Amino acid sequence: MADVHANGIRFNAQILEPQEHTADTPTVVFVHGLVTDNLSSFYYTLAGPAVVNGARVILYDLRGHGRSHRPETGYTADDGVNDLCALLDALGVDEPVHLVANSYGGIVAARMAVTEPDRVAGLTLIEASCAGTSAAAWIEDMANTLSVTALRLEYDGARNQYDKAGQRRMARLIAHADGLLNRTTLVDDVASERPLRPAELAAIRCPVLGVYGERSELVGAAAELARHVPDCTVEILPGLAHTVLREATEILRDILLTWLAEQRTRARERRVPAAPLTKEGP
Repeated sequence: MADVHANGIRFNAQILEPQEHTADTPTVVFVHGLVTDNLSSFYYTLAGPAVVNGARVILYDLRGHGRSHRPETGYTADDGVNDLCALLDALGVDEPVHLVANSYGGIVAARMAVTEPDRVAGLTLIEASCAGTSAAAWIEDMANTLSVTALRLEYDGARNQYDKAGQRRMARLIAHADGLLNRTTLVDDVASERPLRPAELAAIRCPVLGVYGERSELVGAAAELARHVPDCTVEILPGLAHTVLREATEILRDILLTWLAEQRTRARERRVPAAPLTKEGP
């Protein structure tokens, strides 16, 4: 793990390098979800296999999460885009990257694909709703859930109960969530988030992969992506809800690695110059 200072914040980040770098080695950046999530959810699931298959991987804790610094403000998707761009600059990454994002992290990643298109080579959304009325409803539901959780953490004394029971790891997790929800603007920032417009989805230039559970409340977002994004692949996993990363890790891994390999092949083909046309004789 390493501390990287970017956009006025200290970020906890890790870079995993493949055994061999080539001209078409992709850089894959993983963007996790909210509050109790951090880079470890990808470290033990998708990051390692991506490196083994020849990708350079960047993992980081979003501001206020994991081991990154927790400022009082700055938790909108636009702030997340600014943070990620600054982090890439600090790491010396100037080529377009593939973003792989889970849940709320997908809102940040999709916003970056819209506002910073030259920095995004590909976008994978795992259980994320980014545009239209379905995204607005999901954002509202998240904000309400976070508000209720914040009140419970403020008043129910759960941290002290776990401390007394000797369950210090759980007590630390509760303390972290309490600090993030009750000592920052995160809840208000989520509540004020603006979903992307369908026209913004349609303007995304990079290839997009969407993976959703068949029983997820966000499965409608898959149709939204397929309807508007020009270069889009959608996978619906049967029997799953908003738990794809946790409950279908191997299936998700295979889908992602296959898709990344396809994008690598496409990038390689774009770099090969076309054979010159020859003029045939009479």
